[in-house]
Amino acid sequence: MTKPPRSKPLLRDSEAPIRSRPRGRRNPAQPQLLFDPMPERVEPALAQLKPRPPKGSEWSWELKWDGYRLAVHIEPQAIRILTRGGHDWTHWFPAIEQAARALGPATMIIDGEAVVLDEEGRPDFGLLQQSLGASGKQAGNRASDAVFYAFDLIYLDGHDLRGVEYRSRRHLLEDTLNGPKNDQVGAVRLSETLDAEPAVLLEHVCRLGLEGIVGKRLDQPYRSGRTGDWVKVKCIQSEAFFIVGYERSATFAAGFGSLVLAAYRGADLVHVGSVGIGFKEVEVTRLRKILDTLRWKRKLPPLPYSGSADVIWVQPTLIAEIEFRAWTSDGKLRHPSYKGLREHQDNADVFRLD
Repeated sequence: MTKPPRSKPLLRDSEAPIRSRPRGRRNPAQPQLLFDPMPERVEPALAQLKPRPPKGSEWSWELKWDGYRLAVHIEPQAIRILTRGGHDWTHWFPAIEQAARALGPATMIIDGEAVVLDEEGRPDFGLLQQSLGASGKQAGNRASDAVFYAFDLIYLDGHDLRGVEYRSRRHLLEDTLNGPKNDQVGAVRLSETLDAEPAVLLEHVCRLGLEGIVGKRLDQPYRSGRTGDWVKVKCIQSEAFFIVGYERSATFAAGFGSLVLAAYRGADLVHVGSVGIGFKEVEVTRLRKILDTLRWKRKLPPLPYSGSADVIWVQPTLIAEIEFRAWTSDGKLRHPSYKGLREHQDNADVFRLD
């Protein structure tokens, strides 16, 4: 292999060649321009459930979206859409990916929630489940009706914003999404802040049939986990529970009468009741087939049970989102209704009893 030719001085005089000035030492008083590498993944900030909204002017309020929590990574090489658990769901949301690509060439990480809206413009978790397909494998082109509501900005063009107060992060997010490349009717939209007394706001939101409101401390940085910087107040309670069994149906042999549910108390599972409404016939048949592959093979059930129903026990693997009104005095769900299965990659928190 031939060697590359040596470079010649570009500027020189035959008698006095022009030389480069020696490189000087850096002045310690000169400010450093920091560059933060984009995090591979950020553990999300989570909202603490409160029975009523806290008072004070240090809170910013917005709608609580009923969907899947996602982080959209806009990178030079590609768009990545990650779940709470860090799983890549980009292929599940082609419309969100396309809309996020249009926000470039800036690099950023946007925190938000993917929802599917009903005919009245309200998020519907059941419709989101249908759009993703029964198991996610069919989702490719079926999740194109999902919308991503952005509510925080974690990283922007070489700057990690987790140490910046929420007030400033929010301004940057609004500037980013209110630009000419985003028309607020596409698949990536800004989650609007709501200017009203939170108690009045909650009453209005509940009257519209929405899930609730979320409050965020304006003066706090972005901190992962449930730190109390974010709070949520719900109109109707909705939580995730393990399916640990089912009761047979007297009228539908291929389905079930109800699903037996469990929550955590410490490291143990506790029976919290059964749910028998909210299902479509297709969903009942599909669930029954899955549950029969998860049958519990031990003599004792997976948790203490004092009921009289004939339960077919299953491994506590499937997680269901359940809507309910309250708790009974003996620790069971009051008026529960099935909303849909949570995907394992979504990393949903199974409810924990105090």
